[in-house]
Amino acid sequence: MQTTSARDIRAVLDESGPDYEDFSFEPAVGGTRADVFLVALVVDGTEYEVVVKFKPENDDRFAVEPRLHEYVADRTDIPIPRILVFKQEPEVDVPPYFVTERVQGDNLADRYGEMTDDLWDRVIYQVGTILGDLHEGIAFEAFGRLMLYDDRITIRNWRGDWREYFGDLTESHIDYLHQTPFESVESRAREALEAGLNEVPEDGIPRLVHDDLQPTNLLCLLDREDPITAVLDWQDTLAAHPHYQLAQAEFLYIDSTFDDPVVRDRLREQLFEGYREHREFERDAQYQNCKSVYQLSTLLWRMTGFEDAFDEDDLGRARAEFQYRQQFDRLVDDVLD
Repeated sequence: MQTTSARDIRAVLDESGPDYEDFSFEPAVGGTRADVFLVALVVDGTEYEVVVKFKPENDDRFAVEPRLHEYVADRTDIPIPRILVFKQEPEVDVPPYFVTERVQGDNLADRYGEMTDDLWDRVIYQVGTILGDLHEGIAFEAFGRLMLYDDRITIRNWRGDWREYFGDLTESHIDYLHQTPFESVESRAREALEAGLNEVPEDGIPRLVHDDLQPTNLLCLLDREDPITAVLDWQDTLAAHPHYQLAQAEFLYIDSTFDDPVVRDRLREQLFEGYREHREFERDAQYQNCKSVYQLSTLLWRMTGFEDAFDEDDLGRARAEFQYRQQFDRLVDDVLD
């Protein structure tokens, strides 16, 4: 983790900002990484807010995120912050960075305690419309992780076979488990992946998938008819099968949050109805057969980030670890059944 100081923020503002009288900043919280900062600056007596994001160390995909902001905004109606500045090679002594507008809204995960049934219906429906818009508006010719090459969005180590790519992606999550508290589940995870992979299709049209679409990466204003005001953190993006992201959304927003099967079913219908605003979709046998292994892959990915998400003295750490293990057992049983 790199350390950002007032000097770094000042250097960015001096290089790329307007003439300002004063500024203040704080690290973004609620799921974003320590290289993101909320900055308030005073210009002609008026305060303006922006977001500054620096390139993390050893992140060779950083440049694709600001380009994706423009790419998605031009092709969809998804709420996404506007890029104000992108400096791949700053003239000042700071890492590469970009600056976006500050979108109003609270982190969705921080508002869970205030959510009513009606709010959940509207949020989940809008998540569905966002996914449908994303998948309908943008397609690719192969599967893989997106990167920027020669100022163009391209696919790294592209594959024509979705099953092969998904298998490798999930294997990479399993390979990392030895660096987490979940090392003991590695062998069962490999067994379940081997069994579930046979259900995953080889073919399909690769669609743009935001592979970090957690509640922590959504901003919301709950008093609005469409509560979600921004989708953040586009650095982890794939050209992937759209069913993978739909199953992932079921897991992240519904199955991980609610135990009541009636509530789960109601919210699933909201998710899919929202999706159908833009694309046809049926929960056919192929989707149902793949869903558990897609969700298992999502959980394994969450396990790889466990140490970054929870400090040793975090009171929620033990509870989250217990929940992850329960979810793992359920999903492995579903896959092997």
